Amino acid sequence: MHGTGATLAGERLLAVTFNDLATGGEHARVARIAELERARAIAENPRLHHVVVTGGVETLPFVGLDPEGMRLTDEPAPSLVSAARHRARLAAGSADHLVGHGAREVLDAHPARLADLVLGRQRRHLVRTIMALRHGDGGHSVAGPLALYRAARRLARTSYREGVTGVAVRLRHAAPDAADTVDPFADPFGVAPTGRRAPDAGPLGASLSWALPGPAARWLTGETLAEVSFRLEAAATRSRPAGRDSHPGAQRARAALVRRAADHRVLEQAVELHHQRLHAPFYDNAVVRAGRLLPETLRIQPGARPEILREVLAGAGVRALPPGWGAPARALQTEATRLGLRTALGDLIDLFDAPLLADAGLVEARVVRRALRAAAEEEPVPLEGIAELVSTELWLRRLTTRRGSCWTTEGNREPRAVAGGVTR
Repeated sequence: MHGTGATLAGERLLAVTFNDLATGGEHARVARIAELERARAIAENPRLHHVVVTGGVETLPFVGLDPEGMRLTDEPAPSLVSAARHRARLAAGSADHLVGHGAREVLDAHPARLADLVLGRQRRHLVRTIMALRHGDGGHSVAGPLALYRAARRLARTSYREGVTGVAVRLRHAAPDAADTVDPFADPFGVAPTGRRAPDAGPLGASLSWALPGPAARWLTGETLAEVSFRLEAAATRSRPAGRDSHPGAQRARAALVRRAADHRVLEQAVELHHQRLHAPFYDNAVVRAGRLLPETLRIQPGARPEILREVLAGAGVRALPPGWGAPARALQTEATRLGLRTALGDLIDLFDAPLLADAGLVEARVVRRALRAAAEEEPVPLEGIAELVSTELWLRRLTTRRGSCWTTEGNREPRAVAGGVTR
């Protein structure tokens, strides 16, 4: 549910809930109904006017993407592939619309904070947190506690320069077609310094590092990875975090927040409605600072975010919240993304028939097309990486076909924004 400010005094506050009708899986259906029931329970407040916006196949991520018709944003971002989905929901709002984007990055503690607990000698909290984290949000074991502890301790003993340089070396030695090989980007602690295989730290192991290649890195060309690795090495020798950012957990948390906030900025531009102002309170500087004041031992626990929000609202007099509120199921978003990718697979394959990204030497078209087909067949392919590739290709095409600008010259009424194309 998202709140929208009323435009006239005395009007009820408009509350908008998006109901995705396209995801038909049993798990998604149950989760969707539960989310809708929670929204309706909250909307029983006489001060609220509840509107349910339904979306079909046309609002799924990746569906109906058109570089000619999309807005040209400042930069590409993964949110471009789901802009139509957000626009359908926001169009039902009024002048001021509140969204909850950023809550995860501001209130939840990054898993790399485990290393900060090691550095702070908070072993008691560390063991308790690891035992809770290993079960995750869904109650399934994701890693052995000893493996997580060893990974956290190894990260705590790794300097910033060593950590970033290590990522650079891994990028330089990664296979050009990593989609078909053992994933070199999954777990920075997968191989021990002695060459022996380290204990499996599960999905959390990839988060226990100073830096990590992005989800689309596995599809970049060898030349591109090498160039990025050289820049990483240069950055590792030039700069070094200071103060509170000198710990790996603080560094990773800050990077995640900055990245998500930049994606939200692009989303604001992509879905902008002329009569509406979009507000994301969790990105407010005061809220971010307040989140940093919360103890890490509290925030890193599974399910901490809804409990923190409940305590905050209780202090404001809001206590009648339904069970399960504040923790939306990520499985719903994942299922919608995968369904949208399967639905739009033909269009996406055509998009990467002769991509500008390949012209720039960043990817090989055949590798991306193979990754798209693998993701549609529900192979273990990171959907975030697919979204990054697709959004960047869309953005480049929109940029090169833009007509007119502030520097249009007389006699050349329809210049391209990038007259010479995309260069290597």
